[in-house]
Amino acid sequence: MIITYEYAKELDRQDSLASYRNEFYLNENKIYLDGNSLGLLSRRAEQSLLGMIEAWKVHGIDGWTAGDYPWFYLSENLGNQVAPLVGADEGEVIVTGSTTVNLHQLAATFYQPRGKRTKILADELNFPSDIYALQSQLKLKGFDPATHLIQVKSNDGHTLTEEDIISSMTDEIALIVLPGILYRSGQILDMEFLTKEAHKRGIPIGFDLCHSIGSIPHHLTDWNVDFAFWCHYKHLNAGPGAAAGLYVNKRHFGKLPGLAGWFGSNKEKQFDMEHELTSAGDSGAYQIGTPNIFSMAPIIGSLSMFNEIGMEKIRAKSLRLTGYLMELIKSELVGHGFIVRNPLDDERRGGHVFLEHPEAPRICKALKADGIIPDFRAPNGIRLAPVALYNTFEEVWQTVQILKTIMVEEKYKQFENKRGVVA
Repeated sequence: MIITYEYAKELDRQDSLASYRNEFYLNENKIYLDGNSLGLLSRRAEQSLLGMIEAWKVHGIDGWTAGDYPWFYLSENLGNQVAPLVGADEGEVIVTGSTTVNLHQLAATFYQPRGKRTKILADELNFPSDIYALQSQLKLKGFDPATHLIQVKSNDGHTLTEEDIISSMTDEIALIVLPGILYRSGQILDMEFLTKEAHKRGIPIGFDLCHSIGSIPHHLTDWNVDFAFWCHYKHLNAGPGAAAGLYVNKRHFGKLPGLAGWFGSNKEKQFDMEHELTSAGDSGAYQIGTPNIFSMAPIIGSLSMFNEIGMEKIRAKSLRLTGYLMELIKSELVGHGFIVRNPLDDERRGGHVFLEHPEAPRICKALKADGIIPDFRAPNGIRLAPVALYNTFEEVWQTVQILKTIMVEEKYKQFENKRGVVA
């Protein structure tokens, strides 16, 4: 029976990725289900960071061109290693900046209002930082975000329909920016379909892949996506504040960056120190400042696992984990007021399960007190993300049993129904 402990253990015995759990630092007294906010530290990421510190110790300033990973070329080197995870060709990905800085760069580059095409299309469910950046870009161009940032409405407060998005692609839209996976519900948008529809209307389109990179396969170049951006600290386990990444389709190579900076230079020209930018001929052009070497170093170790396994196997296990979690919720938590808000269909569901409950803040605190690390999202959301590389089916089973006990015994009532400073 699916609800038995023995069944969960059998699933773990059949798991071909089980050995990768040993690569991570795990707290034996906790079950970590917040990898969609911050992934755990792996031994490989730790070693690559320590190796980079050693390079600084040994080489000093010569570390820019010496050692196993010369710093001067590290952004490009890592970009080409990340490329398979997003379905990109060589030179289309660069590891640089932060998610929001990269969005600012890409919006400044691709948002070119002309005539009546002056508006940006986004959605009302996107992560706030993206919306703040787009509002800023509109203001910089002299437009009022209240009238020029069009946000597609959700019919249920959790998901979007491609039809509603497409109907908003009017001849007033100059740029489209959407999430690949909605951060709350875990819904996957059909990026290929939306890109085709945007291009039919002559509109450039880009995607925020923060919740999808390392969680689902992508084929950005085959889909002809114009640009994308993401972080590496969630499913890619590169650590808090890890350098982010961006993608620019090679058909846009040569397009000058909207926000120019020294590290966007052609590498052969950069140290000529000229006051006229000769920009790199690929995605490297969209770098702005000096790379954050120690924030990039853990990505080296983390990527080695992803490139060993391949995204197809990671995705397959992720779906089994979230599917098993939903089956247990359905059978064990009936009558306790939980509503599953993420898509049930495998093709539409990302790497986490989103539960809604009016007592969500209290329940999350009770879970933490009992050794389960969830993720709260205001006002009443609980995100649970069993990660393919380090979570087990046994942990999923234990989580639901603990959650059931919390609800039956009303243990959550001892906590205030208010989120913490960092939810």
